[in-house]
Amino acid sequence: MTETTEESIGWVGRSRSFVEEVQAEFQKITWTTQDEVRNGTVAVVAIVVIMAAFLGIVDFGLSQVMQRVLG
Repeated sequence: MTETTEESIGWVGRSRSFVEEVQAEFQKITWTTQDEVRNGTVAVVAIVVIMAAFLGIVDFGLSQVMQRVLG
């Protein structure tokens, strides 16, 4: 009687088992729709633009204050 252990399977059998498990996990994935990706991208770009404008205004204001303080 041969007992099936990791040593008797070998690296090829373990690799095959791993690939089969990965494929099974890929079947469980719920991918986002193209509209969801597009809306998320637009939201991120809009937030980045707003934050960049805000930080640019704050930086400009603080640099003006520093110029007046330092002469």
